[in-house]
Amino acid sequence: MRVPYSWLREYCDPGIDARELAERLAMTGTEVERVGAVGPPAADSFVVGRVIEREAHPNADRLSVCTVDTGDGDPRTIVCGAPNVAAGQSVPVALPGATMPGGAKLGKAKLRGVESHGMILSAAELEIAEESEGILVLDDDDVAPGTPLAEILPLAEPVLELEVTPNRVDCLGVYGVAREVHAISAAPLAAEPWTEDAVADGEGEASDYASVTVEAPELCPRFTARVFTDVTVGPSPAWLQARLSAAGQRPINNVVDITNYVMLLTSQPLHAFDLDKVPDGALTVRAAAEGEKMKTLDGVERTFDAETVLVCDSRGPSGIAGIMGGQVSEVSPETKRVLLEVANWNGTNILRTSRLLGLRSEASSRFEKQLHPELCMRAQRIASQLMVELCGAKLVPGTIDVAAEIPAVQQIRLRGERVEGLLGMRIDQADQIAYLERLGFDVEADGDDIAVVVPPDRHYDVTREVDLVEEVARVHGLDEHLPSTLPGLAGQAGGLRRDQRLRRRAEDALRDLGFDEIVGWSFTDPGETKRLRIPAEDPRAEGVTISNPLSEDQSVTRRSPCRGIRRQAAGALRRAAAARLPRGGTTDAALLAEWGRGSGLLRAQGSSGGSCGSARRGARLRARQRAFPASRPQREGARRRDGRGLDRRAAPARLPPVGPGLRGRL
Repeated sequence: MRVPYSWLREYCDPGIDARELAERLAMTGTEVERVGAVGPPAADSFVVGRVIEREAHPNADRLSVCTVDTGDGDPRTIVCGAPNVAAGQSVPVALPGATMPGGAKLGKAKLRGVESHGMILSAAELEIAEESEGILVLDDDDVAPGTPLAEILPLAEPVLELEVTPNRVDCLGVYGVAREVHAISAAPLAAEPWTEDAVADGEGEASDYASVTVEAPELCPRFTARVFTDVTVGPSPAWLQARLSAAGQRPINNVVDITNYVMLLTSQPLHAFDLDKVPDGALTVRAAAEGEKMKTLDGVERTFDAETVLVCDSRGPSGIAGIMGGQVSEVSPETKRVLLEVANWNGTNILRTSRLLGLRSEASSRFEKQLHPELCMRAQRIASQLMVELCGAKLVPGTIDVAAEIPAVQQIRLRGERVEGLLGMRIDQADQIAYLERLGFDVEADGDDIAVVVPPDRHYDVTREVDLVEEVARVHGLDEHLPSTLPGLAGQAGGLRRDQRLRRRAEDALRDLGFDEIVGWSFTDPGETKRLRIPAEDPRAEGVTISNPLSEDQSVTRRSPCRGIRRQAAGALRRAAAARLPRGGTTDAALLAEWGRGSGLLRAQGSSGGSCGSARRGARLRARQRAFPASRPQREGARRRDGRGLDRRAAPARLPPVGPGLRGRL
């Protein structure tokens, strides 16, 4: 989750720089992966200019000579190559001495015989957009020439890149992060942006234009829709493009940008349909037919199974629920009427479908963590205001709202003695109440206890009393206030069992002899059985398939540690011997051969015998042959305790012995 710092400060300004805030967030449970930046490294020498006059360049057909007022005295001459520059425009200007994104410093330049004293900038040159067809024209003509551009657009913008844990869906929205900053800093928090709604001055009712049928309510707990008429589709204003780009989203057009903006603000995804492309305005939410197909917005035709949930019109699929819309109802420059969908989906189903299709989007990454149905109307209200303001649209009265049973409100009792008992420190009840209120909980003192009502965006996260204790503790500051104490011992101190002591002594002895323990992955790839030549009837040939593997190479449980040991050994040798191996690298097999050069298996057995003897007095080593499909017959150590008749057998992994010069370096 990328959070532009200027956007965050619009809702909660902690009064510290981005890096200091990142450290504070990390210490209270919100991991900040890094603090990046977008745009030029400094805002100096970037101003608002007004084009007074535009003339054709005398020596170049595609260049223009512009007279620009930059508020610093006489107007300056700037040569511009953009086709859309015109007199009367307010434009961003970089003056000589400005440092551009990428580090280049701007100076005066002579272009085809005409000296240019600055540069009129495009959105791409400011890193507001990935590409642009001309200069960026500022919408606010009331801004005086010479106004620092940083007052209009975010320049040298710090961006917090958060590593949000799956339970904190509230922090997948900027306002949720702002509430977190408010909680840990006590800085004022702006009012919730969804408290007000747009004025509905369109004709008729929403139900006159559209209808929604949900055939799978267990997979779609809520589906809301609003209708907008007289929509004008075009580029978004510069501030919106800049904010989306800083947050990692590509600006497309004002309608689509509004849906992305609201998603980033509230964590609730939205989707816009061109209502004129939906026959009779009728949408149906249903499970896909086996093998049903649809082309998504990215231009790829996808095939679905019977567990995929689709949003369909009378012709067929129009979107994959919670993941991506289809091209059939895509908003275009010709769109005049918009149906705005804000729905809630079953998180487990979205996660499964996303993995099945190999398609993950900003929407699916939020829905798969399970959002609360109450978030739908929050997003509808904000989006409606922006549709009216930025698209000139008229909101049709009424909201189509098809909902299953809304989850009951979570009410939890927080006991005072429980907080102190779990944390080992006392926190005043007044402080506990303040912390929880800052986090958005409704609280009421009840004697020494606190009655707490959990807000919708924390419904699936905070479900027990201990969760509330954690919230209080992390905001209070575990790093600052939790005392460092040793655990109390009610009775005799613990110790090691006899077999544990033997194991540790054996490990110490092996390390003294130059051996190293290898801890490898418990998962491997399905082809391991064949490579190890394990017969199909052998129990070791059957592995358990992982339902959500990290990769194909780790998709089944391992049958033998051999492959992991070889890979670990080869990797360790590559790092340890890189300085003396031939330039250009070598193969794992060559590395393993290098490891074993000059030694034999009997030498390793001798070391093992010595270790057993040092680990346990009176133990002796005997060897027996055992066949293994993947290698030559090998020897296996067996230790017998004299006089007791108890066998404690250990089968050490068959590693090549350590070669000269590398002993103990793995």
